Amino acid sequence: MVHKKLLSWVEEIKNLCGPEQVVWCDGSEAEYGRIMNKMVEDGMAVKLNQAKRPNSFLFRSDSSDVARVENRTFISSKNKDEAGPTNNWIAPDELKKTMSDLYRNCMRGRTMFVIPFSMGPIGSPLSKIGIEITDSPYVVVNMRLMTRIGSKVLEALGDAGEFVKCLHSVGAPLEKGQKDSTWPCAPIEKKYISHFPDDRLIWSYGSGYGGNALLGKKCFALRIASVQARDEGWMAEHMLILGITNPEGKKKYFVAAFPSACGKTNLAMLIPKIPGWKVECVGDDIAWMKFGSDGRLYAVNPEAGFFGVAPGTSMGSNPNAMMSISKNSIFTNTALTEDNDVWWEGIGYDAPKGRIIDWTGAEWDRSGKKLAAHPNSRFTASASQCPVIDPEWENPQGVPISAIIFGGRRAGTVPLVYQARSWRHGVFIGSIIGSEVTAAAIGLKAGVRRDPMAMLPFCGYNMGDYFEHWLELGRKRDASKLPSIFCVNWFRKDENGKFIWPGFGDNSRVLKWIFERADGEGQAIDSEIGFIPADRAIDLSGLNIDSKMLKLLFRIDVNEWREEIESIREHYKRFGSRLPKELLEELNLLDKRFSRNK
Repeated sequence: MVHKKLLSWVEEIKNLCGPEQVVWCDGSEAEYGRIMNKMVEDGMAVKLNQAKRPNSFLFRSDSSDVARVENRTFISSKNKDEAGPTNNWIAPDELKKTMSDLYRNCMRGRTMFVIPFSMGPIGSPLSKIGIEITDSPYVVVNMRLMTRIGSKVLEALGDAGEFVKCLHSVGAPLEKGQKDSTWPCAPIEKKYISHFPDDRLIWSYGSGYGGNALLGKKCFALRIASVQARDEGWMAEHMLILGITNPEGKKKYFVAAFPSACGKTNLAMLIPKIPGWKVECVGDDIAWMKFGSDGRLYAVNPEAGFFGVAPGTSMGSNPNAMMSISKNSIFTNTALTEDNDVWWEGIGYDAPKGRIIDWTGAEWDRSGKKLAAHPNSRFTASASQCPVIDPEWENPQGVPISAIIFGGRRAGTVPLVYQARSWRHGVFIGSIIGSEVTAAAIGLKAGVRRDPMAMLPFCGYNMGDYFEHWLELGRKRDASKLPSIFCVNWFRKDENGKFIWPGFGDNSRVLKWIFERADGEGQAIDSEIGFIPADRAIDLSGLNIDSKMLKLLFRIDVNEWREEIESIREHYKRFGSRLPKELLEELNLLDKRFSRNK
């Protein structure tokens, strides 16, 4: 291997971080087994019941290191304006100095792993290569499931290929003879998840968990890739990709963006309730999209695995996810049963009898209020194990996208589904999606938390410019070939606070209407907010829902929408002069349409 730039960088990091040894990961099964067995031997991992869950393992993190740390995540652009109002910013020179001091000899007593990885199928024109340097064996085994790693990636990189530099350390150097922690990490105030978009560089320090440490995930696939996409004329989006086939065998692909806790993974692996329809999964989290020579938008899933939230995942809510994690999987911060299997709240059955160890490693008190599994406990599994993985999921050219779906969690105001009038109107809809929150739940002001395109924590540059990028892509294209854009809301409630729509597999009824609309069919009526399904356009066969509730699902309340319009105006103020004028024009048009109803 003679990639001089790569070899030079690895040597530079070795001299800075001072590891005991350097290992280049080849991505083989044998390497995975060696690393995993060593972690079991060192008490970092628990080997699960091989009869119930073959080749699967459980990890428990430190209680201070259980999720992404948004307040310690930085976009270090040349100036604060480039990062925009939705990101934390520190000047690049200042941040690099602070972190360089932390990195000095931070890998002492540890192995430095060099992980070549491909985001997307190796060699695809839609893929990118990264190199993650880490001192965490947990990161190595998870990256093997979440991306394509190893020797084949180096072959694709060649001797002069471009790559994103990803440096990670748990921030816990070892003195000679010092016993290691089962989950080494640094205190919260020393955790940094830093992105230098101009350098295509990611530096992460102090956390060993999830998106803080698996740098191919949100860090590269969204924060850095969104900047690459802006500069190169494509899209890096926080979206699932699914294929849907009608009874006649016609197939279309949709992408969909939802804020957290809106059923994204469940939708990606949905089992339709309407006969003859089939849904297959291309990806459950991220879509990279480029326009093809035919003018259509094509998407690829840059990941190779699922890093899903365990609590609430069950055979009832997502049987395909449950089957995907039946073997060859990694679990983090779930509970451990007496017979060495995993368990979590919402798994679909009561905790088994016998002693249960909770996510902290203590015996669980069934009568207490403490949860057995952490609410953000996770599973990692290869996408190839999903029973409904789409046959085209690794097509290097991607799959053609017919519809883009946005959604949030709203108890009122937003109907079950509606369609944008145009690409511009669709960008407006995407820019205002959000979910209702309570102050008690997450410490925010109660109301609607706007999460534009579900990218609020993940856009690597000024979000006003991000909206402009979407609009510009649409301006350059043949409007007849652009995907149709829709908004859905599975979470509307009645006057008693109960969900009206059953959700889960019944969401296929909405997908069917979207399919028909994208196909130039499907009946709709024009409304103030866009096109909504005409009477009986949604297939309700076999579904017991009365006409009053159905009417409520699609009600567009003038007073609620006037409040919504004022809320959107406040939301848009954050972006100042960077907000594209077209979005403000769309808001004013919406206001006028409701003003006519005074």
